[in-house]
This record gives sequence, C-alpha cells and structure tokens, in this order.
Amino acid sequence: MPLQMKFDIPARTALGRGDFYVTHSNAVALGLVDTWPNWPNGKLVLVGPQASGKSHLGHVWCNDSGGQMIAASALVQADVPSLADAPICVEDVEDIAGDRASEEALFHLHNLVLATGHSMLLTATRPPSGWALGLPDLASRMAGTTVAKMAAPDDILLSAVLAKLFADRQIVPMADVIPYLVRWMPRSFEAAGRVVAHLDSEALGTPRGVTRRLARKALAELEFPEENPAQ
Repeated sequence: MPLQMKFDIPARTALGRGDFYVTHSNAVALGLVDTWPNWPNGKLVLVGPQASGKSHLGHVWCNDSGGQMIAASALVQADVPSLADAPICVEDVEDIAGDRASEEALFHLHNLVLATGHSMLLTATRPPSGWALGLPDLASRMAGTTVAKMAAPDDILLSAVLAKLFADRQIVPMADVIPYLVRWMPRSFEAAGRVVAHLDSEALGTPRGVTRRLARKALAELEFPEENPAQ
C-alpha cells in the first residue's frame, strides 16, 4: 500500500451554525444566545472550558446579529466608539483582570454599546464572580449579567467535536478511531484538540493514516494515564 502524502495545508475551521453540533451539553447555552434581542440589560456571558465551542457560538451570534468579535486583551488598542456602533462579542474577559487600561476600555465599551441599544456577548471560562476584576464599576456591571453555561461534553458531542477537528485538518480516520477515543480519552474539548493535532502529525508517512493503533499510541504519548487503555 502506498504511503500517505501529507501536505502543509492549514486547518480550516468551520464556524457556521450548521457546523455547531447541538446536544444536551450545549443546548441551553445555544438557546440563551439565540434569544439575544431579549437579553436582560442587553448582555450575556457565555461560560465554558477552553476549546468548548464558545468562539464558534460567538461567530454564529455575530452572523445572526450583524456583530463583530474582539479579544478583551485587544480592547486597549481598539477604537471603542466604533466598536459600539454594532453588537459586539468580547472574548476571554477574565484575561484582562488586573490590567487597568483594558478594564477601563471594556467599561467604556459596555456603557456605549448598551446606550446605543446594541447587545454585548462576553465569553470566559468562569462566571463574572471569578474574574477578579480590579475596576469596581466594571465588576458591578458584570456581576449582574445573565450567564449561559456550556457543560462538559457527552459522548455524542465529543464524537462530533472529534469528527469536526479531523475534518478541519482534512483527515478521514478509520471508522473505529473516534469511538475508541471517546471511550478512553479525557472528556474535554481541550484534550480533543491535543489528540487530533498529535494524530495529524503522527500519521505522516503511515500507509493507513489515522488508525486505532495510532490513536492508542497517541493517548499514551500525550500522558493521559487516568484515561489510557491497558490493552
């Protein structure tokens, strides 16, 4: 059998609504995001683990609302009044905790967006009570924001995430690979990203591509002892 050829083609992440797989793990969060014209006080915080789909759902919301996205850490260099002219999704808000200039920029953006009648979606790994913001006025405004939580993935969602990550890298694994990974890998989106990236690299030069044997090897090499199979 000829060896697989691997080309240096960047992964193309699909971020449309049709690519967002819905199960009970994220259905409530999606439902709350979809009510955006009626959010209390015009804002919502989307909370979930790293790589849980918050950015994907943020893109879906921006497409629906005509909004734009920006990292919280980029606000201090941004034209805040221009950002307030449309709905806005601010990502990774807890990253700016303790940065006075960035916190002040978010405070001004928050006030301007709501004053113009637009909506604001904020993403983080924790609810506002865990952000340790240093600006009291910003902390108080964030504290009263409705929170939508994305739960840890169930089997169906983790399978779909793995399939999407493989597809983004133009990889077609053997049929038994994803069920095997779902059974044995750590149950997190971050782990899924690490596993697929590792398999993408390890499949180079192998005649059968991503197989169950290669998947087992990847889990051992990535040091997930609590989840690794013994056989």
